[in-house]
Amino acid sequence: MSKPEIVDGVDNVDSIDKFDNIEPIDTIDSVDTIDTLDKIDPLALAHQRPEWSAATPITRVQVATVILLTLALAACAFLWPLRTGRLLILFCTAYYLAATLYKLALMRASGRPGAVMRFTPAELAAERDWPVYSILVPMYKEPETLPQMVAGLAALDYPDDRKDVQLLLEEDDRATCDAAAAMDLPPFIRVTVVPPSFPRTKPKACNYGLALARGEFLVIYDAEDKPEPDQLKKAVLAFAQSPANVACVQSRLNFYNPTRNLLTRWFTADYSAWFDLQLPGLAALKTVIPLGGTSNHFRLKILRDLLGWDAYNVTEDCDLGVRLARRGFTTRMLETTTWEEACCDLRFWIKQRTRWQKGYIQTWFVHMRNPFALLRDLGPLHFLHYQLLIGGGFFSALINPVFWILAIIWFFVQPAGISALFPGGVFAAGVFCLFVGNFCFVYVNLVACFQRGYDKLLFANLFTPLYWALMSVSGWRALWQFFRNPFYWEKTQHNLK
Repeated sequence: MSKPEIVDGVDNVDSIDKFDNIEPIDTIDSVDTIDTLDKIDPLALAHQRPEWSAATPITRVQVATVILLTLALAACAFLWPLRTGRLLILFCTAYYLAATLYKLALMRASGRPGAVMRFTPAELAAERDWPVYSILVPMYKEPETLPQMVAGLAALDYPDDRKDVQLLLEEDDRATCDAAAAMDLPPFIRVTVVPPSFPRTKPKACNYGLALARGEFLVIYDAEDKPEPDQLKKAVLAFAQSPANVACVQSRLNFYNPTRNLLTRWFTADYSAWFDLQLPGLAALKTVIPLGGTSNHFRLKILRDLLGWDAYNVTEDCDLGVRLARRGFTTRMLETTTWEEACCDLRFWIKQRTRWQKGYIQTWFVHMRNPFALLRDLGPLHFLHYQLLIGGGFFSALINPVFWILAIIWFFVQPAGISALFPGGVFAAGVFCLFVGNFCFVYVNLVACFQRGYDKLLFANLFTPLYWALMSVSGWRALWQFFRNPFYWEKTQHNLK
């Protein structure tokens, strides 16, 4: 074991005194274009392609459009209240119906041959010249996870001399920096100290790591991740057997503490349905895939050509998946799992889900700045995928409470006003969505749990609608933050007891 190699990009090196005796980046021969972090632009996307960055969360044209639509809707509600209400109900009911059929279609597509790439032990064991693989591990205020993370990286079944690992630490995070300096890290791990600057986000730190990466391929792991040992080899084989336009291979994510409490049971079922059924369905359809925040493997050159991640987007993985699709690249799903820690505290779960949904709102507004350009880039069918995936996710979280309240009032009181809003076919479609649609959503979660062997989660997921209510709380909170504090990164707390 040797001391970690430290990449220091700040002028005040005395602020990290335990790293003073470490060799700086400018002595590394393989990095001949960047000698210090101050030569890296972590905001390259915002500077060079501002139309694709969330640095401006919502444009003036979009603000004007939202205001005009709101005023028009208010005027229509004042002049023709019943007709306006019926039109809104019809629109939302049509969306619910489309979302139900769409989820079932993705579930069906996930069973297609090739939806998930699989490799045999013999293929993995074959002798070959494994390429250098860069691994980025962004960490912030997580000193307690360092031993677990280092052990997991060392356990990866990949030649150590082919691993290029960077721990991306923030300069003002003294606790994690001190913990890293005190450890005897393997020689394939180096520490990159990220200077403090706005915005304080994970993708900004990852852009530093991307600029200094040395591999042919690159993957991101979170601090608490436990990837399966053969994941890197599977990813290399996946890229070798894929056409050149496959820019990303996404691993499945799941949790190693699914039965911690009721919240983790719901959360695990949600993750299982998303990564085991819906994302493979999207991959089979070769459409837009909102990437997971970790364990997404990239061809490094393509990622650099795309200018990395948007440092201003708090769900940078979703945005990157859209940008890949708009540039004509595709993503494949890989049969391997990275195990994470499911958030078991409701307060932190709400904050985490708020950030995710706020990022989806950011992404939707960014790529809808020019809807015609998005339509041209994706094509009509994939444009509809985008609307259901990115726009539909937070739209349903916002409107669900309204329809739940209407349903409760109608069942218990049956006022004439609500009945008038649901004429004939709209009422039939609404009842179908309420009973059959919600059953389908629960059914998808149950199937995902069954496939994973999570028998102990099945009963809890009969009460999934309560979980959806929590998602609506975070959805409205995300909408408020989008307008008030769009770049605020609410960090998830791990190792909760």
